[in-house]
Amino acid sequence: MTITDLIIIGAGPGGYETAIAAAREGMKVVLVEAEALGGTCLNEGCIPTKCLCRSAEVADLMKEAATFGVVAESGGINLVEVMKRKNEVVAQLAAGVASLLKSPGITLVQGKATFAGPHEVIVGEEHFSAPHIMIATGSSAKKLPIPGADLPGVVTSREMLQLEQIPKRLCVIGGGVVGMEFASVFHSFGSEVSVVEYAKEILPSFDRDIAKRLRTALKRKGITFNVGAAVTEISKVDGGYKVAFVSGNKEGQVEADLVLMAVGRGPRLQHLGLDEIGMQYTSRGIVVDENMQTNIEGVYAIGDVNGICPLAHAATAQGRCALYHILGKDGAPDLQLVPAAVFTVPEVAMVGHTEETASAAGLEYSIRKAFYRANGKSLSMGESEGIVKILVGPDGLLLGAHVLGAHAADLIHELALAMHAKMGVERIQSLIHAHPSLSEILHDAVMNA
Repeated sequence: MTITDLIIIGAGPGGYETAIAAAREGMKVVLVEAEALGGTCLNEGCIPTKCLCRSAEVADLMKEAATFGVVAESGGINLVEVMKRKNEVVAQLAAGVASLLKSPGITLVQGKATFAGPHEVIVGEEHFSAPHIMIATGSSAKKLPIPGADLPGVVTSREMLQLEQIPKRLCVIGGGVVGMEFASVFHSFGSEVSVVEYAKEILPSFDRDIAKRLRTALKRKGITFNVGAAVTEISKVDGGYKVAFVSGNKEGQVEADLVLMAVGRGPRLQHLGLDEIGMQYTSRGIVVDENMQTNIEGVYAIGDVNGICPLAHAATAQGRCALYHILGKDGAPDLQLVPAAVFTVPEVAMVGHTEETASAAGLEYSIRKAFYRANGKSLSMGESEGIVKILVGPDGLLLGAHVLGAHAADLIHELALAMHAKMGVERIQSLIHAHPSLSEILHDAVMNA
C-alpha cells in the first residue's frame, strides 16, 4: 500500500495541472492515467481540432488571395499532411506535459483506477491510499440511440481526426460546438456540408441572436442547415448514407458519404467502482458541491466528469477550486465567469449571461452593440462579418458579453476581465484602445448606449 497526500485519477488538463499545482504546495501526488497524457483536450479535442481550424483558415486565405492583390495557386487540401501536422503539434505538447509531470512530488501511474474504498484506489496490482482523491476522468463522445448509429460511415469526433480522405458530402448531426467546428473546417476543405440540429437554433447554450447570425454567415458560405429536426434513422444507400429526420410535421433526409455524430459527451465513470463506495452520480456526471467535493468527504470530481461545464479551462479552474478547498486557501477562481469559444469562421465567443439566461433569471438589462463593418482594422483584414453584443445591468455592470467575428476567442477576455473586476461601462469607456485594432469594437460597443 502506497500512502500519499492526493490521488488524481485522470491526466487531462484538469488532472495534470492540479497535480503540478499541488506538488508546488508541497503535497505528494499520485496521478493515474489509463490512456494518453493530456486527456481528450490534447489528444482528440481542443488542440487537434484547432490545428484543423488553422489549416482551414489558410485554405480560405488561398482562395481569397486575389482579393488582396496576391497571386497564388492552390493545389487543394492534402489531408494526410494536415493530419501529420496535427499529430506533430499534439506530440510536442504531450512531451511538454510529460516533462512537467517529472516535477518532484508527482508520481505518474499508468493504468485504470478503481476505488477499493472511499480513500483507497487500485491500479493493476498496486494499492494507493490518500485522505484526498480527485476524479478527473473526463468524458467520451455519445451517439444517438437510433437505427444505423453503428454503421461504419457514422463516426464521432475521434474518428474525424484520423481521416485520410475528405468526404465529398458530410452530414453533421448536432449543431453544438464540436459539430459547428467540424462543419466549418470541412466546408473550407471542400466538402458539401449539411447540419441537422434537434434544437431550434445551433449552439443552444449561446445567445440565440449570436447563434442565428453565425448560422446565417455559414449558410451564405454554402453550409446547409436543418434546425428543429430530430434524426430518426441512418441507413446505407447506393454511394453513401441517408440521414432521415422529422422537423415539425414534415419528414426530410440528407444523403452523405460520411456522417459525423456530434450529439454531446457523457462522463467517463466506467471501472471506477462508484456504486461500491456509495458515490452519488447521474447520467450527466458525478454530483458535487460548490467546492467540487462529492458526497464523500475528501473526494472531489472536476471537469467533464461532473457535467457542469465541459471545457478544458473549466476543468483546470475547478481543479484549483478543489485544491484551494483542500488547503484551506482563499482566492479560488470565479467559476461563474468561464469564457467559451467556437472556432468556426467567423469565430464566436461569450462570457456570462445570454439574453435567454438573463431573462430567465429575472434580470434587468440593456443591450449595447457594435459591428465589425465599422472598424478600420477588420475592413483592412477583409473580416467585416461580425458583431460585439454586451448585456448591461441597471448599475452599469456587464452581465454578459458576446463576440462574433475574427479573433473573437481573443477579444472576449477583455470583457471577461472587466466582469471579473466589476468594471462598469464608464470605466471601460475611459480606457484608451490602440488604433487601428479590433479591440476598438469593444470600446465602440460600450459607448453605444
